[in-house]
Amino acid sequence: MEAFVLIRVGTGEELNFARTVKEDISRIKGVKDVYGVFGRYDLIARVEAKTLEDLSNLVTDKIRGTKGVLTTETLVIGS
Repeated sequence: MEAFVLIRVGTGEELNFARTVKEDISRIKGVKDVYGVFGRYDLIARVEAKTLEDLSNLVTDKIRGTKGVLTTETLVIGS
């Protein structure tokens, strides 16, 4: 199962705070790609998980648990 996770990042004291968060998220198992974007969200991650429960754990525990992440919105890719 694949999904896109839209991520809003808080502001940090570092100039490249969003880049640091992007690097942290890219190291999470199950995260395939992370892109910086403009607009309502700051990052988009393409993720893979075996089950919906695994996807939920990946997003809530790992991605939302990353320092600097404010909110996420998950878009599951239908087949």
